[in-house]
Amino acid sequence: KESTSSPTKSNPTESSAKKPETVSITDNRNGKQYELALKNGHLLGTELAKIKDVNGDPMRYYDPGYTNTINCTSKVSFIDGDKGILEYRGYPIEQLAEKSTFLEVAFLLIYGELPTKQDYKTWQRKIMTHTYVHTDVSQMMKSFRYDAHPMGMLVSTISAVSTFHPEANPALAGQSVYNSIKIRNKQIHRILGNVPTIAANSYRHRIGRNYNAPQNDLGYVENFLYMLDRLSEPKYKPHPKLVKALDVLFILHAEHELNCSTAAVRHLASSGVDVYTTIAGAAAALYGPKHGGANEAVIRMLESIGDKKNIPQFLEDVKNRKKLLMGFGHRVYKNYDPRAKIIKKITSEVFEVVGKEPLIEIAIELERAALSDEYFVKRKLYPNVDFYSGVIYKAMGFPTDYFPVLFTIPRTAGWLAHWLEFLDDGEQKIVRPRQNYKGYGKRDYVFMDERKQYQFFLESTITSKQRRRMAA
Repeated sequence: KESTSSPTKSNPTESSAKKPETVSITDNRNGKQYELALKNGHLLGTELAKIKDVNGDPMRYYDPGYTNTINCTSKVSFIDGDKGILEYRGYPIEQLAEKSTFLEVAFLLIYGELPTKQDYKTWQRKIMTHTYVHTDVSQMMKSFRYDAHPMGMLVSTISAVSTFHPEANPALAGQSVYNSIKIRNKQIHRILGNVPTIAANSYRHRIGRNYNAPQNDLGYVENFLYMLDRLSEPKYKPHPKLVKALDVLFILHAEHELNCSTAAVRHLASSGVDVYTTIAGAAAALYGPKHGGANEAVIRMLESIGDKKNIPQFLEDVKNRKKLLMGFGHRVYKNYDPRAKIIKKITSEVFEVVGKEPLIEIAIELERAALSDEYFVKRKLYPNVDFYSGVIYKAMGFPTDYFPVLFTIPRTAGWLAHWLEFLDDGEQKIVRPRQNYKGYGKRDYVFMDERKQYQFFLESTITSKQRRRMAA
């Protein structure tokens, strides 16, 4: 989901002491030579444009999917896919998962450093006092169909929240509104506080139960589970082991460089749109089965395998391109995803509370068999974060279509960190990629009676009910 190169950390002091780096390019079309400047070891797009064809048109870099494109300088997270390294602001993900909490990690991502005791106390209070949503928001959510997809509800509602805060909308309050640190912080508190409540409401809506009001005396993850599960108990408290497990999962999902949804944050922010619409757009990107829906696909795959004895045939079908191996391989990691290792460790604690999920046996055996097979090892197909997270979510009783919601809640912290970084990046402009046009050249308008007949397929799906009506 991110660039495939193996990055290296540069020393700013050493870089500034060196002479400007360049690369020499020979244009074989005309024999011209160019010396193009690099910045931090990367070729600038403006430098490449110095190479021109016979018509004087500048050279462009063609990169569908942005597989080898850098579009920003960031300090939020670092990934070395070859070595299986993930760091948030320099801190290894393994240390954060073991020693920190999600709310503390959210502070780290957004502000760049771990909070002091007093900072954390203030931060926690600010977030937890913004967990209440406007009654009109709750009422609006009740108007969704009973079977509406929870991600559809979440995306729509986050976007709708923007209409409740016109004072924080650049389209209404002026493009400089986010120059104010206080206004920025206010939206951060609101979004991090509101999203778990909206997510919980989407879950409750699906099961036909009233929404639970948030409890400010509970922790961030603890409060989320409370809003999901509390019925009529006067003092309901989620199990601490389940709270801890979900907190760790939230930490692991909080940030992951310029994946599809995070890139969407920067893309949308470049237009100057409000932060609620920006976050909603990122959540919409996460909704896609190739991104946030991947762990749901893992569950469906494991269920289709059905039994450990069917794994050898399944892997043969994968090799013969008859089936897909979900949860293995990654656009970045060419080693074992460090997040997958951590998730695998916490499965036992979850199973102690809710019972062992039968699919875990298939998952463990599938991993063993795949990593013993030269075909998959040679292609560096190792389990990623989606492989085991889906199993834990299923064991905890979450429906599979709710998995992307559980991904969205923590990733909001990473999105907000990139949103802030974009606002303060003087190099950034409104995003406007180029295209490789291969359509018609100039042609004159043709009147309808004189047009050539083309065979366009214009039919759409028709239900049996529609056929009954059309037969009348």
